[in-house]
Amino acid sequence: MGNFKHIKIIAVIVLLSFLVVAAFGAPPRVIKTVPENGAQDVNPRLRQIRIVFDQDMERGFSICDGPKVPEISGRGRWVSKRTFSLRVKLAPQQEYEVYVNCPNFKNFRSVEGEAVEPYTIRFGTGSGRGRAKAETLSIADNKKAIEELRRAIDEDYSYRELHKVNWDELFDKYSTTMKRARTARKFAEAAAELLAHAEDMHIRVKVDDETVGGFKRSITRNYNREVLEKTLPGWQRRSAAVFTGRFDDGIGYILIDSWSRSRAEALEQAYAAIWEFAEAPGLIIDVRSNGGGAEPLARKFAGCFIGEPKIYAQHVYRAVDEPGGFTKPNNRVLKPNKRRPRYRGRIAVLMGPANMSSCEAFLLMMKQVPGCKLVGGTSYGSSGNPKPTDLGNGVTVFLSSWKAMRPDGVCFEGEGITPDIPVETTQTELLGRDPVLEAALKLLREP
Repeated sequence: MGNFKHIKIIAVIVLLSFLVVAAFGAPPRVIKTVPENGAQDVNPRLRQIRIVFDQDMERGFSICDGPKVPEISGRGRWVSKRTFSLRVKLAPQQEYEVYVNCPNFKNFRSVEGEAVEPYTIRFGTGSGRGRAKAETLSIADNKKAIEELRRAIDEDYSYRELHKVNWDELFDKYSTTMKRARTARKFAEAAAELLAHAEDMHIRVKVDDETVGGFKRSITRNYNREVLEKTLPGWQRRSAAVFTGRFDDGIGYILIDSWSRSRAEALEQAYAAIWEFAEAPGLIIDVRSNGGGAEPLARKFAGCFIGEPKIYAQHVYRAVDEPGGFTKPNNRVLKPNKRRPRYRGRIAVLMGPANMSSCEAFLLMMKQVPGCKLVGGTSYGSSGNPKPTDLGNGVTVFLSSWKAMRPDGVCFEGEGITPDIPVETTQTELLGRDPVLEAALKLLREP
């Protein structure tokens, strides 16, 4: 009888424990990592550490500091509700530890608020020399790489459906070549040929620091730099990225041909030109030759022409576990640049099919500027914010991670930004005149 009572007490305790867990939720657990916990001879070219949990998680995280933590090369991000990715730079023949939560920081939490118990991922890197030699990849290496490439397209690529590509058919076509590749470069060439079918300018395949293959766009430009230099009054090359001129009636002209971070210093001359044209009756900003670069640089410049914050664009990130496969829309805001010169007169921005990426973001910014009109041709229509995926065999693939949208929430990938004043041009016309510039001047000279 005593034993029976003892058994009943144990059963009640087990039931209560179950009810407590059901009420408050079991703490989440790490169920998989890349690289695996305890792995050795990890390829030092690995650029992403992935952590997979057994349940849906909040969007916070805590990667704690320690003596063996690898160099972190970018902010971590949630790939899905259960998978977290951390960009790192690894060195050959090193022992590493990644700390998932720690006693004082526990931001890895389930959606019910339960924190992950502190967890350490330990691994060591190899020499990395083998990948540099020819004839080094095995079929097993490449099979894993193909699986990771397919996973990245299915789970991470924001325009997977938009470009109407038959991915099953393409993988059937290229898998044999990729599996049999004996070097990282040969694998990359086949992967780049496969991915080029998406016709996405933001997809890149890299081996070390070299970009291999990829889609090449074909456009007809709506400007002629030689004609501009000969006909624009006061034409001056101010820096590697900035050219200026001034018309007899005082209208100023600024050409900016890149928003690249490598041209940040060169862009200082664009601000100097704004100072010079502060009292000009009109200003032309010509970005027809600009293919993009760093959006923050474009935003700082556009901030010189606005007096209050304005939403200029939206984007959603690919998130396979979210309803519809994407996060909620994020607003991108243009704010006044109070540290730079300002201009509040009438503005015409010259645009065309060469514009893409961050320069299209610039066009959307300038659409929010009072008294500004976009003149010329429709932009190319490509903005992806690409993120890297390490395939583990010496090849890294960059895939678009967001859908870029106008402020109204409509995606413009493949469609572009339309000008306020469309101007058609022919290559014959551009040999002797510039119809887009002429249209801008007519606009600014109207009463």
